[in-house]
Amino acid sequence: MAIPPSLCIEKLKQALDYAEVGQHPVEVHGALVGLICGGVKQENLAWLKPLVELMNDGQPLEPNLQQLISELYQDTVTRLVDFEFGFTLLLPEEEASLSDRVEALALWTQSFLTGIAIIQPQLEKATPDVREVIKDLADIAQVEFDVGDDEESEVAYVELQEFVRMSAILCYSEFGLDMPLNDTNEHSTFH
Repeated sequence: MAIPPSLCIEKLKQALDYAEVGQHPVEVHGALVGLICGGVKQENLAWLKPLVELMNDGQPLEPNLQQLISELYQDTVTRLVDFEFGFTLLLPEEEASLSDRVEALALWTQSFLTGIAIIQPQLEKATPDVREVIKDLADIAQVEFDVGDDEESEVAYVELQEFVRMSAILCYSEFGLDMPLNDTNEHSTFH
């Protein structure tokens, strides 16, 4: 059974606070997913350096925080590679106010775009579908609006969240490295 996002967010927040890293857990997950979907190399912790640059100005992470983020990385890659595991965004659950969830979604999306741009600096050369999705995500990342706690706003949020999730999967299908986790074989054969 999967750990609820609220517990993951709280555990990551505690580790970030302890390490005095001024990032929100949704920003860390967004950047991590952006790096993965951009095609960051997966072997030998190659993904860690750009993530640490983004979230801690290149300074090494406290060991417990690094371990927690490594576990989050492995879980995220597994979920992106295998649809049966169901990739999801690490966002607050329904118990949080809708305005807090919308703000978290915007933060996640901003961090995702930053992460993917680091690995894919020439996004304008992507397929038209991916370029359009990136443009739409940039609009979502800038979202600033008052939301009511009504059914219509809730439905709109859920649709927006699903769009962001599917956009990440689309980017992964274009840029992501299709390779088994922990693959250290540098002589893979393509057929």
